Amino acid sequence: MSDSQSDTEVPKGSIAVGRRVRIPAGAEDPLTVFINGVQQSEGNEYDIVGNEIVFRNQIIKEQNVGVSRWLAMYLGFFGTYRKNEVVDIQFRRGGKIELIDDMPIIPDDDTGRQDG
Repeated sequence: MSDSQSDTEVPKGSIAVGRRVRIPAGAEDPLTVFINGVQQSEGNEYDIVGNEIVFRNQIIKEQNVGVSRWLAMYLGFFGTYRKNEVVDIQFRRGGKIELIDDMPIIPDDDTGRQDG
């Protein structure tokens, strides 16, 4: 692995989905960023580039859980121990504090193209 690549380990059953999320339209400072409820630090875990938050490490999501695995978990045969990171952002907009949970991750192959 080269120095330019992330050293994020992707556990079995999970996938690296990307490093970026879009800052919500109209969001004002201060932004507070969380991964799985743990506050992240600008300059250490992420940077703000334009209208995006760019994380130093890949965001890891659990792959889709199949019906048989879901049923086994529901019945209590076993749990799931796959990594599934959720990005939440708290910010001010129009004088009110807002929190958006489970922000959509921009895939690494999306190089800023706009829909429409």
